[in-house]
Amino acid sequence: MTPMPAPDPFMDLDLDLPDRRDGKVRVSYALPDEPGIGGRRLFVTTDRLSAFDRVIAGVPYKGQVLNQLAAWWFAETADIIPNHVLSVPDPNVLIARVATPLPVEVVVRGYITGVTSTSLWRQYAEGARTIYGYRFREGLQKNTALTYAMVTPTTKAQDGAHDEPIETREVTERGLVDPVAWMRTVEAALRLFQRGQEVAQQAGLILADTKYEFGLDESGAVILIDEMHTPDSSRYWVASSYDERLAAGEEPESLDKEVVRRALLDAGYTGHGDPPALPTDVWQQTSARYIQAFEQITGTEFVPGAYPVASRITEALRHVS
Repeated sequence: MTPMPAPDPFMDLDLDLPDRRDGKVRVSYALPDEPGIGGRRLFVTTDRLSAFDRVIAGVPYKGQVLNQLAAWWFAETADIIPNHVLSVPDPNVLIARVATPLPVEVVVRGYITGVTSTSLWRQYAEGARTIYGYRFREGLQKNTALTYAMVTPTTKAQDGAHDEPIETREVTERGLVDPVAWMRTVEAALRLFQRGQEVAQQAGLILADTKYEFGLDESGAVILIDEMHTPDSSRYWVASSYDERLAAGEEPESLDKEVVRRALLDAGYTGHGDPPALPTDVWQQTSARYIQAFEQITGTEFVPGAYPVASRITEALRHVS
């Protein structure tokens, strides 16, 4: 059994709020409507990490890093597209407007890399040359930059099934998203990715690829939801060692959950059956790299807060309701 490096203080959290929903890495509750805003949800982070579409274990401080980093990015990109964030009353808590999620996840890729079945490199290495509707030339090297950023949508995994790669034209042809909304989504995704790459470069990092989720607000407008540009949703490499590692045929130094994926692959695990136990230092290293990403991107020191309990969250809500 994989060791848990820290207890998860959210598994049994039971606030006096309706409609609790337990996701793989977050717990959420419905909040009373507020005039002029409409439906709201309270999202409480956990330290659980999901890899290969299942919860693998816990990473110390992961929830706080992701919650605060995502909030930082939402504020930094609000000029590109509106988002669902209303307030961040606690290091582990996010209050967001309710939106209707689009039935596709939007992955933008700047490099040919990855190990999962939907990744560019995995499909390319297995012989595919037309992927997500794009034609790739022969002789590409793993982890190298693409000529331009690519929008590569997938359907959302349902009931434990894996995401299904689809071409961009299929999104509208299959009626998954209205053509006007999809055009707005693609435009926003590319602009968000460009902004993300610029900020990462200034921080000494490379943003290789990332996943965005979009939704429709009460007026039907496209907004950004979920989280963004975190070590869970993005692939970050250390820029200073990238060229040397690429020349040596080594994997880039990662500040994201790819560290855990590689450890699992090295242990022979590919997502089927129970995952093998990994050394505790894997989770400690992952935590340190998540914090490093936070600090380099935001330029601020990560100061962990105490794990929240129901009384602390209730007190925080009292000031924003």
